[in-house]
Amino acid sequence: MNSTLSQVNLIREAFHYQNRFEGSVMVFKIDFPVTEDPGFPYLMKDLALLAKTGFRIVIVPGAREAIDEVLKQYGINSAYGTGVGQEPVRITGARAIPFVEMAAFHTATRFMTFLSGSRVDAVIGNFVRARGLGVVNGTDMEHTGTVDKIYTDSICRVLNLGMVPVLPCIGRSPSGKPYNVPCDEIALAVSAALGAAKLFIVSVQGGIRRGNFPLPESIEMRDGVSFGGGVSERDDGSLIRLTPQETEAVIESFTIANAGDVTGCLPKILRELKLALRASRAGVERVHIIDGREEGAVLKELFSNLGAGTMIYTDVYESIRPLHSRDLPDILRLTEPLMQGGVLIRRTAEQIQEKKDDYVVFEIDGSVRACGALFDRGEGQGEIASVAADPLYAGMNLGRRIVGFLIEKARKNRMSRVFVLTTVTQDWFETLGFREAAVDSLPELKRQLYDKVRRSKVFALEL
Repeated sequence: MNSTLSQVNLIREAFHYQNRFEGSVMVFKIDFPVTEDPGFPYLMKDLALLAKTGFRIVIVPGAREAIDEVLKQYGINSAYGTGVGQEPVRITGARAIPFVEMAAFHTATRFMTFLSGSRVDAVIGNFVRARGLGVVNGTDMEHTGTVDKIYTDSICRVLNLGMVPVLPCIGRSPSGKPYNVPCDEIALAVSAALGAAKLFIVSVQGGIRRGNFPLPESIEMRDGVSFGGGVSERDDGSLIRLTPQETEAVIESFTIANAGDVTGCLPKILRELKLALRASRAGVERVHIIDGREEGAVLKELFSNLGAGTMIYTDVYESIRPLHSRDLPDILRLTEPLMQGGVLIRRTAEQIQEKKDDYVVFEIDGSVRACGALFDRGEGQGEIASVAADPLYAGMNLGRRIVGFLIEKARKNRMSRVFVLTTVTQDWFETLGFREAAVDSLPELKRQLYDKVRRSKVFALEL
């Protein structure tokens, strides 16, 4: 039954996101190592499926490793200098630029070929006007350039025909001079120019996960513990969602904690986070960093709340709000397993409706995923109750966040103390600062209603 309900919920989420983003522009910046993976054909089938079902797809292929190989094959040395945002970029000389073009367009052609195999037409076009970087810190960058303009009219004409534009890492000046332009810069510029709803950064890194990288304490506290179907402490590499401000804090934390890192892995992740941050500040509402080798990662990230990667969002993704009458079925769905297991006392829909002003819900992209209540029991004391969370979201620490919200609500209501009655979750509440208290410490109204058969323990927090 639980498995069936999970499948139904996933279907509901898929329809929700289909309706929300159909017709939106989505830019996919896909690193070259992903194209070498055995799972690349499945990724392209998924992108073709999106294009067929009304999503406006733009692809920006990365070609750095392909260019490295071609230049090595022809005996051309390739050095790096400093580009936009102090990021390292290839110094592309006059001898190298023809081979850079060859590698870039060959890589782009692979995307067009796989899309054609799924009966989706693609166009590789001159969509980027570029200008040279010139001399940077005394180094002539020669044929290395940056984006001067995105030809949005041309791209939109292609999209309106139901085709997929593919933008290789080559731009041309108004006089026709070719420039090697970093694909990060192209992806950022085209996302901003087209008002993309989403930018996908598809690499072999797959974003950041708890437990694998140093995170600021504020994010660890927010996301590191789970609650639902019982309570458990987790540090299982779960994926996270970040605001731009949190992303900036993560970048700073990574930089400080890994100042001596020489593996090359961490800087790549930092570049992806920095690109995501720049895209967010340029107006892209959601940026997703996913592992292109994971089958179905794009679909899972796009069509489910949980996703499959790291998301940086500027719109309203999650919020705690008051309960509405329309939320009652969701509240019962969340609390029924816990009521059956004896973790929560039984409350009917009518009882919840009667006290609905005391309840709050945790909403993720329009779906209720957790709930809780604060009942005023008199004598300056409030009872926190009915805390439940969707077990599918065990890594997002919804229970802790609901309880924290209710504690702040109690403070605003000038309560001096909050308490809980629990039979199995005492350890978890202790991690939140609650301490065991006597039944006699409860306000008189609650003492009279205390169930001596259930024998719940009392845990309280002084405010």
